[in-house]
Amino acid sequence: MRVLITGATGLIGQEIVKQCHIKNIEVSYLTTSKSKLGSDVNYKGFYWNVKEKEIDSACFEGVDAIIHLAGATISKRWTSNYKKEIIDSRTESTQLLINSLKGESHTVKHVISASAIGIYPDSLTNYYSETYKDFDDTFLTHVVKAWERSVDGFSKLDITVSKIRTGLVLSDKGGALPEMIKPIKYGFGAAFGTGKQWQSWIHIQDLASMYLYILTHNLKGVYNGVAPNPVNNKELIKTTAKILDKPFFLPNIPKGIMKLLLGEMHVLLFDSQRVSSKKIEDKGFDFEYNCLKRAVEDLV
Repeated sequence: MRVLITGATGLIGQEIVKQCHIKNIEVSYLTTSKSKLGSDVNYKGFYWNVKEKEIDSACFEGVDAIIHLAGATISKRWTSNYKKEIIDSRTESTQLLINSLKGESHTVKHVISASAIGIYPDSLTNYYSETYKDFDDTFLTHVVKAWERSVDGFSKLDITVSKIRTGLVLSDKGGALPEMIKPIKYGFGAAFGTGKQWQSWIHIQDLASMYLYILTHNLKGVYNGVAPNPVNNKELIKTTAKILDKPFFLPNIPKGIMKLLLGEMHVLLFDSQRVSSKKIEDKGFDFEYNCLKRAVEDLV
């Protein structure tokens, strides 16, 4: 089997590539940097430039499935221009892939795309499954709806479409966890706002495993990429501080201060989404890290 990965050099992409190689799945990848083009049989690089609508069509040769992770980070101040880039980077990259496959003879049978739990409304009481449809009118909701709608375009090419709505990814190589640990190590760990907001997290190994499980079991549709036991923000910080053997006594960080510092992006720290993993578990997927303590212990 050969998969084509977009965003293969990113945090999640690197872990998926690693697990593909363990399972003897060959990898082709698309990159915007010609200096990152590799030619190994099990790790072949191909150039693309989404803004210029350029893509090396040889990237599809022998490919059974596409794992589509590419998109501009949301962890950067949301100016009006950058908001457009966040959406365009997802929808235009998807459309470039679709347009490149149209009318071509190809072997692609399955597309698995990243998505985000940011589509679900901020709530302290709801427990969200993939069937939830009563979405709010927020920027993140607009991003995810546009993203998922664009990915659905692959189905018109008779390609199976799957989407993984990803939560807070825990990794020791980047993302939120190393940034969260920095103040805790110096004794400055503190919850955000009330600390009651739900954090639906997942260990990066489990997330990568989920992609490959959906691939190898040919699962269709939307799946929540979260571990079975979400925690609130206070519990997340408190658990991490305890594992690091650091104090946790400071007052919570007020929402107003973070709004001043981060602008609209502050919602990433304060929105509450308690999200269910039951659908993928019912399909037979087992989480290696199903409780926060074990996940953090593995990573710090």
